[in-house]
Amino acid sequence: MRVLILGGDGFCGWPTALHLSARGCDIGIVDNLSRRDIDAELGVQSLTPIEPLAARIEAWREVGGREIDYFPLTLGRDYDELLDLLAEWRPDAVVHFAEQRAAPYSMKSSSHKRYTVRNNVCATHDLLAAIVESGQDVHLVHLGTMGVYGYGATSGAIPEGYLKVMIESDGELVEREILHPVSPGSIYHLTKTQDQLLFQFYARNDSLRITDLHQGIVWGCQTEETRADPRLVNRFDYDGDYGTVLNRFLIQAAVGHPLTIHGSGGQTRAFINIQDTVRCIALALSRPPDAGERVKILNQMTECWRVRDLGGMVARLTGAAVEFVANPRHEASENELAACNQTLIGLGLEPVTLEAGLMSDIVEIARAHADRVDLSKIPSASTWNAERAAVLAADGAEERLRAVQ
Repeated sequence: MRVLILGGDGFCGWPTALHLSARGCDIGIVDNLSRRDIDAELGVQSLTPIEPLAARIEAWREVGGREIDYFPLTLGRDYDELLDLLAEWRPDAVVHFAEQRAAPYSMKSSSHKRYTVRNNVCATHDLLAAIVESGQDVHLVHLGTMGVYGYGATSGAIPEGYLKVMIESDGELVEREILHPVSPGSIYHLTKTQDQLLFQFYARNDSLRITDLHQGIVWGCQTEETRADPRLVNRFDYDGDYGTVLNRFLIQAAVGHPLTIHGSGGQTRAFINIQDTVRCIALALSRPPDAGERVKILNQMTECWRVRDLGGMVARLTGAAVEFVANPRHEASENELAACNQTLIGLGLEPVTLEAGLMSDIVEIARAHADRVDLSKIPSASTWNAERAAVLAADGAEERLRAVQ
């Protein structure tokens, strides 16, 4: 199978490229290296020292014995180059990671909001239009987010994409199945809801074969392939914009910083290990929808945890202290969450769970590279609105950080 990985230099894209390559797929990476540019903008670096993409690809050639092609273009801007690439490289499938992926980054300022919308929505639409114009039968697999559903009150487990409802027709109640209502909690999540609508249109209008994976929060760093050589190591983000909650807890523990839990810590979230992410992508590629079939939506998550319970688990594992701080996000202080994930489990996914998983390995990675940590980048400084900004200022986060330093 020939697979283009869009955003193949990123946190999920790089290990996915290696995982599929190791299983015999011909891989091409499309990436404009914007994630590395954002590191420079934010003045922060991956905890793990990541090599330039060319060095990563060469290392995989030596270690994995397989070639990976690289195409430096920008989705949403370089449309003609994308169309030419589809015509010349002729992929069987495209895996789409090429979107700005951080909710806090998307809320930093009006400029960041506009960038996220322009980058994400235009990238997705250009890709869909190019597949149609190319006339090729390409299976598109997109990495979405569980966050499209929102984190409000739910009744029962969230189904995979579609919701059965009863509507009135000619005085009778008739059962229908609709796209699950959305409730995005950030500009980033909003762009993912727009992706959903684009997919629905192109699947219906042009019979594109599309799988949309609503993924939980990713934890962990390494996969089987990235462990094979230090030059293949995956990135590990710990900063307040890009560091996911568990990875941030683990690096805080490694450097003796209290685990900072926002608000009450009553926010419940879905989680998945990075190794399971790449396995799920492979499983989705192995079971594409038929042309003319509706968009296949899968909940790509393995378990749900309340944030304060997650912090307690890390504190017990590492001996770290826990500190409750003001929440920069505009969200409910408490929520319940359950989601169906039967499709991927039915396809053979055997989940790596937090309690029985690889947390100790991640702690060791964090401790090994603790000298690369910039303590000033740990706090979450991006606020959702003016009210949240005032609350954080009153909470004295900067003063507490200086005390730790």
